[in-house]
Amino acid sequence: MDDDFVEADTPCSSMAVDSIARITTAGALWGSCIGPYDANKLGLSGFPRASFVAKSIGKTSLQCGIFAGIFTMTRCGIQNYRGRSDVINAAAAGAIVGGLIAAGTRSKKQVAGMAALLSILGAASDYSRTF
Repeated sequence: MDDDFVEADTPCSSMAVDSIARITTAGALWGSCIGPYDANKLGLSGFPRASFVAKSIGKTSLQCGIFAGIFTMTRCGIQNYRGRSDVINAAAAGAIVGGLIAAGTRSKKQVAGMAALLSILGAASDYSRTF
């Protein structure tokens, strides 16, 4: 059954929803790990601590999900435009998402560094896919 799967037959929106769901879950797990740690550093306890941890989980999962959706839709759009399925699509999408993530810093060095980092990571993950 897995042999019948062809990525070209899968709509971009379906791939985006899948990646958003997966990465949002990973972001929620990360938020549930880092939230209590940050709450301890701030000395929070009781309801303020629970509220802080819940907000941390929500914020982290939302950010991860948004950027996963942007990455997947950009990669798929570039792939449809170019008509090829290769590493360049993921590298370009990674650069775009990296630039978006670091755009809030307004530092050209940080934008370029994050774009390069996510471009490399996107290309590496696309190259290492098993299907």
